[in-house]
Order: sequence, then C-alpha cells, then structure tokens
Amino acid sequence: MRLAQVRTPRNLLAAVILALALIVPFLVGQNLYLLTVLVLMLIFIIYSSAWNFLTFSGQGSLGHAAFLGLGGYAASLAAVRLGLPPLLTLVLGGLFSAFIGILIGITCVRLREWFLAMVTFGFAVIIQTLVVSQLAPVTGGWDGFAVPKIVPTSIPGYLVLEYYVVLLLAVLVLVLFYFLLRSRIGLALAAIRENETEARAAGINPVPFKLFAFGLSAFVSGIAGGLEIFHFGYITPEIFGIDLSFWPIIYSITGGLGTLAGPVIGTIVVTLLWDGLNVLGLTYGRFIIIGILLVLIIIFLPRGLVSLPGEIEKRWKRKGE
Repeated sequence: MRLAQVRTPRNLLAAVILALALIVPFLVGQNLYLLTVLVLMLIFIIYSSAWNFLTFSGQGSLGHAAFLGLGGYAASLAAVRLGLPPLLTLVLGGLFSAFIGILIGITCVRLREWFLAMVTFGFAVIIQTLVVSQLAPVTGGWDGFAVPKIVPTSIPGYLVLEYYVVLLLAVLVLVLFYFLLRSRIGLALAAIRENETEARAAGINPVPFKLFAFGLSAFVSGIAGGLEIFHFGYITPEIFGIDLSFWPIIYSITGGLGTLAGPVIGTIVVTLLWDGLNVLGLTYGRFIIIGILLVLIIIFLPRGLVSLPGEIEKRWKRKGE
C-alpha cells in the first residue's frame, strides 16, 4: 500500500509534465527562439538520459560526445550521400554509435568506472582529430557540410512539428529506460553497480550486462546527435567538443544521478536558467551562476533536485517534533 502511495504522486507529476510538454508550443506561439530552446532541451534530455543509463551499470564516461558525434556524422552522411530520409538515418547513426561503443566496451569493460571514463575522454579527442584530418575529404574537415532538416522549412509551422517529433522520441526513450530498469536487466545492473564481486557470486556475469548498457547508451546518444544535427541543418567537428561531453554529466548530477527523472529535471532547470540568464545579458556571468548552483547541489543535495521534496518533508517533520 505504501509503495502505491509513493508511486501515485510520481505518476501524477509525470502526467502533468507530459501535459505541459504537449501544450507548451501553443503557449510560446510562433516565437522561434523559444521553440528552438525547447527542441534542444528535449534533445539533451535524450542525450543526458542515455549517459545516465550507463551509470546504472557502475560505468562512467567523460567523452560521450564521441557517440553523439559519431551518430550525427553517420546519420548526416547517410542522408546526404544516400538520399535517405533523416528519421530513417537516425536509426543508422544510433546503430553505428552502438557498434563503436560495444567495441570500446569489449576492450575496456573490465576497467573501473573512472578509468573507463578517461578512455572515453581520450577516444572523443582522437575521433575529433581524425574527422578534421584523415577523414576531411569525407567529413569536410572543420568546415563541415549542410544536411537536411528533420522537417523541411517549406512546411508551415515546421519547428512546431519538429518539436513534437523530438518529444515523441524523448518519451519513447524514457519509457524504454523505465521498463529496462524495472526488469531483470535492471536488477542485474543494480547488483553490478553496488558490488560487482557479490554480483558474480550470485551468478551474474557482469560483462554482457555492461556491454549492453554501453551499447544502448551509445545508441541513444547517437540518435540524439542525429537529432541535433538535423535540427541545425549543418554538422561540424564541434559536435565532439569537450563541453558536449560534460553537459549530460552536469544535467544528471543537478537533477539526480542514477535516477530516471534526474536527467529530465536537471536538463530542464539548467537549460531554463542558462538561457534565461543569457536573455538578461549575463552571457559570461551565467557560467559562474551555474557553477555555484552545481557546487551547492553537490554539497547540500548530493542526490540531486529529485531529492528536494523528500528533504523538505524531513525538515518539516523535524520542526514538528
């Protein structure tokens, strides 16, 4: 009974957020800037959720932009060179990222989380270097190349349609992670994360589960990369940038690392704060404010913003005693 009571408010909150997401384009009207912010917010919810899913297996990544970029390049090249529709090439980009991710996982799956994280960081740097040098005849080097939009700009209200396409994909990704984490796979990943030695003793082989988590995380990140590229209509090696490797970490820690809702809440809060401060003219000051926010959350809310209601309830009960 208590479990049902806990789940009902959460389900209600999720329903409210989804309802707001459905009607928000009507609230902002034809404001292209706000619609662009909303689309990018949804793309980064997908991306940060993919990064966060990797942590459920006890693994970490400091170079996840490698998979974001690989998915973006594979999808855009398939769209430009083969003439395939962008929505179809998103899957191809995700599969390519997953393939490379599994190859890295096979090589490094026995490494501890932050040793693996450093490998992924180095891999992102290497990939970016290759794209602007040896692969320049195909990728266009630093100049990049133009790609088609998800929804052609000739269609009236194309940005609103694009928003709903990305929203649908974001919901599908979150639902996928939700059911996976509550399945036997999720239980195995939790056991491996908490104590890999005990998981082995219980008959769980960590290797296939870690590879699965790495591959799926890379797959979803690759889809997010394709979405970002098709949104802007252009791709450059900047998609492999260090900042794009750290944003999902910031979003996940802010919202609540190792929780399904954490990346969603963190991405929404930080994005609104980031762009809101920019509108107010705090172009450089927002770096300081976001940094202070992150430090305060780590010190006072180590489980992220998702734990804020529980912390408020605890303090309220203490005052009442």
